[in-house]
Amino acid sequence: MKTFKDLEFKPHSIGNGLQVVMNFDNNYGVSVVKFNGSYGFNSDLWEVAILYKEALTYNTDITDDVLGYQTDQDVTDIMKKVQMLKD
Repeated sequence: MKTFKDLEFKPHSIGNGLQVVMNFDNNYGVSVVKFNGSYGFNSDLWEVAILYKEALTYNTDITDDVLGYQTDQDVTDIMKKVQMLKD
């Protein structure tokens, strides 16, 4: 099971920050960002979006929006839930 420690961040194209996209075998994935303007940036926290077939999705049991203000552990918890989703 992939966790926050498996994420390899790169510079974000908008603002001064970081970003990573990780896709899983079930066709779901996560986009994890922290940049000036993201939900949580000023608190040094992450914003997470859930992906389906590499596109944003707002139609899961986990959330119907992006998830802002997430700690490293929160990101791991979300990643685990996403990896358990059925395609």
